[in-house]
Parts: sequence; structure tokens; C-alpha cells
Amino acid sequence: MATSSEDIIDQQTSAKPVQIYPTARTGVTPFWKEKYEREARKYWDVFYKRHQDKFFKDRHYLEKEWGDHFTGHERKVVLEIGCGAGNTIFPLVAAYPEIFVYACDFSPRAVNLVKTHKEFTESRVDAFVCDLTVDNLSGHISVSSVDIVTMIFVLSAVSPEKMSLVLQNVRKVLKPNGLVLFRDYALGDLAQERFSCKDQRISENFYVRGDGTRAFYFSNDFLTGLFKENGFEVEEYGLCCKQVENRAREITMNRRWVQAAFRLSNAVNSVNSELVAADVNLPCTNSNGLVVKGSAPKKIEDDVEIDMSEDCLAGDMFGLSLPAHELVKIKVGHCSFEIKVLSKEHQHTCKSTGLMLWESARLMASILANNPSIVSGKRVLELGCGCGGICSMVAVESADLVVATDGDAKALDLLTQNVASNLKKQHASKMVTRRLEWGNRDQIRSIKEVNKSGFDVIIGTDVTYVAEAISALFATASELLLSNECETEKQRPALVLCHVLRRVDEPSILSAAAQSGFRLIDRWPSTTENSQGIISSWFPEDTSIADLPSSALNIMYFQKE
Repeated sequence: MATSSEDIIDQQTSAKPVQIYPTARTGVTPFWKEKYEREARKYWDVFYKRHQDKFFKDRHYLEKEWGDHFTGHERKVVLEIGCGAGNTIFPLVAAYPEIFVYACDFSPRAVNLVKTHKEFTESRVDAFVCDLTVDNLSGHISVSSVDIVTMIFVLSAVSPEKMSLVLQNVRKVLKPNGLVLFRDYALGDLAQERFSCKDQRISENFYVRGDGTRAFYFSNDFLTGLFKENGFEVEEYGLCCKQVENRAREITMNRRWVQAAFRLSNAVNSVNSELVAADVNLPCTNSNGLVVKGSAPKKIEDDVEIDMSEDCLAGDMFGLSLPAHELVKIKVGHCSFEIKVLSKEHQHTCKSTGLMLWESARLMASILANNPSIVSGKRVLELGCGCGGICSMVAVESADLVVATDGDAKALDLLTQNVASNLKKQHASKMVTRRLEWGNRDQIRSIKEVNKSGFDVIIGTDVTYVAEAISALFATASELLLSNECETEKQRPALVLCHVLRRVDEPSILSAAAQSGFRLIDRWPSTTENSQGIISSWFPEDTSIADLPSSALNIMYFQKE
């Protein structure tokens, strides 16, 4: 016995609401983990392109905390790992006129910021691009020639499995008895707690920020074990805890960071080794304090600087956040739009697919702009329109009515703003936005109240990539499509889907379509000689693949049986 579309919808509704975006907090997918690792340099380069030298504060606390290490009878050679825009380099050079600093970063843009700094001079600073997980430091710096290596909020940006490569690389250029001065995020820092509430976990204690850069949070055992395994001993180690308050915004932040000094083990005496063995798990209380191995707790003075800018999320809490949205200018046919979408820095960790523009929407909007007869004088429904809604905004110029729908409330909020800022009043009056999760009976009923007789054309762009939602998609379309018979197929009500075929294969799409009474009438690009020519007529004869947003795009044209 055939199953009606209403039965299918009821089955979907009784199970759970159908959404085309995941809701479970499952962490970063394997695809994104690999992408963040492969393109780590690019994300930091984009970071410095956006912020230049304005984000991080100059780190004057190095002189206060470790000043004794930079003085002496001989000229000290310092290597700054992950130099960024020079916030560690230039305070050191100013405070200690005799030191020479090598400065490296794997972001070419960061290194260029150092070289163009007003205080940069080649006689004091040698800045160069280097990825310590790949490039050999000894190719630029003589072996065993560096007295001090500074690693200030940098090792946390490296994948945990590659941290040993960094330390082995550093060992090659350190002198016997050479020292690593270290400061970085500690386990339990407020920023980590905020990450834990989102799907930004890459692995244990390793997270990705909204801009694609990453941060690891160190436990005492992990960090001391990491350095010991790579030939270092702990000379001093402290866990800093401080509560920072922003009274204007009524925000309190509990910050935790590690501050330590590690020395090559062949130059460390047995006393330090005993201290390490005796005091691995350091205490941390609510009071402000720095616990140093082998000494009494050291009070943090009020003027000791805490570099809040080290953390993008901390910056967000203190009003330094990256813009959440950006404007994208689009021209399709004679129509020009400025669409507000989620900024690229935030798209990496956003689980909603409706807050960005997809190539299939651009293609379909272009088709509608160049072929207004597709929707002229008709009632049009767009499924999964997202925040852009460009297909609906193009269609409304010639259609009698356009209803733009999406299951994501945030996407609809942004869509409302885009409609208001892009459409003229006479066109905006013909466009309605509604929330619609496919298979939701109440929401389908709400759509029917807007247009009781049904829709002549239903459009969906990139809405077929979640297998669990496809049956509900077709069942919902079946409920809302106009049921009238016309003499020609071109005049009959149709469901038009434009998409890139992803993990959901075409047979699954066709099976779900048939279950709801749909038949594939035409497709593009055509794979058979039996094409009806409906879709091909939308393209000029001289259209080539090079003219399209993506050569992987497909269009499927369905009608009810």
C-alpha cells in the first residue's frame, strides 16, 4: 500500500523534529581537524592580516619575572618562538641593550610586521619565517648558539602530538645549560570552560577558536612530562591564578596560566631534579599568587600585567571580539545585494548551515534573474533559504507571492535584516518569511494559512546533504505544492533542487522523491538523451562550465505523479 505524504510527515514528527544542521555537541569533525592542522599557518596569517599589531599587548612582565636571566657579563643570544608582531621582542631589546634576538613565526605576515616595526634593526633582531614542526632551526641559527628561548603563549597553538618536534628542534640551537622561558594557558582557565560549552573540542584539552586558530590547555603532569621526555629539567614552575573583573560589563574572569623555566638536563644539578619529583602537582587557590618550585609562594603585585589579549575568547568578553557578521556583495543579473552573513572567522565552528551563502544559491538566483518567466505571476516557496534568501529576493520581483522558509531561527533573524536592507517596499510586501522544520505539522499549517491553494514553484538549494532529512523534505514539499494539472509539463507545479552531490547519493534522493509521489522530469547537466530541455533552456547556448560558480553543481526538476 502506498504511503501518503501526510503519513510520512506524521512519522517524522512523532520521532523528532527534522533539522538539516546537527544539534549534538560532538566536537570538531575529522574533516575540520585535518583542515585546521593543514592550514594552521593560513589561519594565523589571516589573524595578523586583520589585527596587524593591535591585538596583543607588549609583554613587559618578562623583565619583571625573568630579568635576571637576561643580564650577565656576556652578550645574551635570545630566540623568540612564535614572535607574532613583536610584542615580546621589542620590550626585551629596549630593556637589555646588549642582547641579540632571533625571532621566528610561521606566519609570513607576522614576520613582516616585526621587520616593519619602528624599532626593528638588523643589528639587534633577525626575524625569519619558520614552522618548527617542519623546518629545521639549525638551518638559520648555528647549533648550540642560543642562551635563552622564549615561548610565550605559543606551544599551545601546536597540536599536542607535534609538541615534541618543536622541543627537539629548540634543543639543537640551545647552548649547554640553555634555558627555555615558558608561559602558556593552564588547565581550567575560564577560556577552556567556555570552549567546553561549544562544539570546539579537537582533542583532550585542545580546542579551536572561532577564527580557526587553536589553543591547548596544559596540566602540570603533561607539561613537565613533555619537557622531561625531550631532555629538559624543570628549574622553576608556577601555576598562576588571578581573578580579573570588568566592572563596566559586570564580568569576572578566573584566569589560569603556567609560568616556568626549563633547562637542558645535562646541566641541571640533582637538587632541581629532587624538587621536580617532590612537587609535580602544584596548588592553586582563589587568592592571587604564583607558586614557584623550591620556594615560598610569590605574591603577584598589583602592577604585574596579565595579558588578557592572549586569548581571543577573553578578548570577546572584554569587548575585543571579532565581528560576528560581514557584508557580502552579490550581483545576479540586474539585481545587486549586500547580504549580511556570518563572518568567515566564525563559520569554522558554527553548526548552522544557514548563516552563510552557498554556491548553489548563487547559481539558482542567477537563473531566476535571467529567466523571470520561471516564477512570473506565480506563488513561490523556498525551502532552507538561509540568512541570504537571494533566490527569494530575486523571485519576488516577478512572482505574485514568495514565502522564504528555514528551520534555523538565527538564519531567519538575519534574513529579515537582509530583506529590509535590500528590497524595495513594493517587493518586500510580496515576501513572507516563516520558520519551517520539514515535517513539523504546526509550521506547515502556518505556511498553508499564508497560501491556502499551494505553491506553483518550490525551490531548494543545497538542502539534500543530510540523509535523515530527505524524506521529510519531499513529504513537506508534497504537502505544499499546488495540485493542478496543466497541458504542458513546463506549466505544471514543480520542485526545483540545486545542489552539490555530497555524501547523500542520487539514488537515495530519487527513492525519497518517489515515496512522496514525485517524478524526476529533467536534470542538469543531462545524463541521458531523454532530457525534456526544461532546465537547459534556462542557460544561454554559449554557457560553459567556466561561467558557473562550481562545476559540481546539479539541478533536479521534479513534478508530482
